[in-house]
Amino acid sequence: MESSEQKWDVQFRKGSLEMAILALLHHEPQYGLQILHKLHQFESLQITDGTLYPLLDRLKREGVIDSFWLQEGEERPRKYYRLSALGIDKLRALKTRWQQSVDDIYALFEQSSLATKTP
Repeated sequence: MESSEQKWDVQFRKGSLEMAILALLHHEPQYGLQILHKLHQFESLQITDGTLYPLLDRLKREGVIDSFWLQEGEERPRKYYRLSALGIDKLRALKTRWQQSVDDIYALFEQSSLATKTP
């Protein structure tokens, strides 16, 4: 049975995953497995390919990302994903909203006994 903390982690991941993928693609086009490996470098963003590929498909349908095939050497072609102009705008908006949310939560911490000094 899932604890309330585990349930919170799942909801947090769902809420931040799209933004994390868009942030990864902002730097350069990447193929699916590459995205998955980069997400796995962060504890809170570890997902399966069964979660990633449907999300990439949805983002593509929404016009936030697009894809292209690229043949690299003798390997089979890989499907790469990149941000569209709409995706860049969406990432900027999500980043602004995310920062506001973080600032708001820290302000609440400062008003409570949970206030801590950050380095």
